[in-house]
Amino acid sequence: MRLHQFMTHEHFGFTDYLRSTLAIILFFLIFLAATPILLVLLIVSFGRASNIIVQSIAPLMVTPVLWVLGISFNTKLHADEITSPAVYIINHSSTLDMLTLLALGLPKVRFVAKSEFQYNPIFFLLGRLTGQVFINRDKSEKAIETLKKTYRRIKRDQLSIMMAPEGSRKHPGIIGPFKKGAFRMAIDLGYPIVPIYFEGNRQLSKGGTMITRSGKLTAHIHKAIDVSDWTLDNLENHITNVRSRYIKWAEVDNDDVAPIA
Repeated sequence: MRLHQFMTHEHFGFTDYLRSTLAIILFFLIFLAATPILLVLLIVSFGRASNIIVQSIAPLMVTPVLWVLGISFNTKLHADEITSPAVYIINHSSTLDMLTLLALGLPKVRFVAKSEFQYNPIFFLLGRLTGQVFINRDKSEKAIETLKKTYRRIKRDQLSIMMAPEGSRKHPGIIGPFKKGAFRMAIDLGYPIVPIYFEGNRQLSKGGTMITRSGKLTAHIHKAIDVSDWTLDNLENHITNVRSRYIKWAEVDNDDVAPIA
């Protein structure tokens, strides 16, 4: 994080800075305190505790952080049930996305994260032990090759994958260009794609800032998209169609999020 990200933002007041600073400190304290416990749990279970950590423990860890931020987080399911296993995709435009991803608590999911996270030894160790996937998002073909190496484990354990097709939270427009990785992976695995739209994340914390306003966030979990007739030849058209859904959802998303009283 850079100092100038904390210094100015037209929508942020003193309370926002105070809440955000306390929340950042709390997040790292919880993370540091939980790390040795999680490591022991993973080691004694030979890694089998990964699903419990991602589905049940991670949401508990971020709940007090969201509370300090003054954020009410909810999920809204737009289908009869959550499809699993699947390739889950999200819109990515806010630092809050990391918290809301963990708060979802989806079953047997693994996150695809940028390789830079490996520079943090704690993230690297926990990420590797829980089976998360690190890719170089600047090199598309290399990223796809990295994903392919995980296919056997993913299929064997019936795991789901969570990815952000935009790659980075800093991009032009409300919804940035979609990379192919998530969609290629869905084709290769024979998994459906489940779009998840985070409503409010961008309005409460735009771009790369770590400062957040209080308010309401909703994760909209939409109906699964069948990819059985997708091929590399028609992939671009399907990606464009999926991205157009996110653009429509973003257009109806409020320009501002009312703070919680």
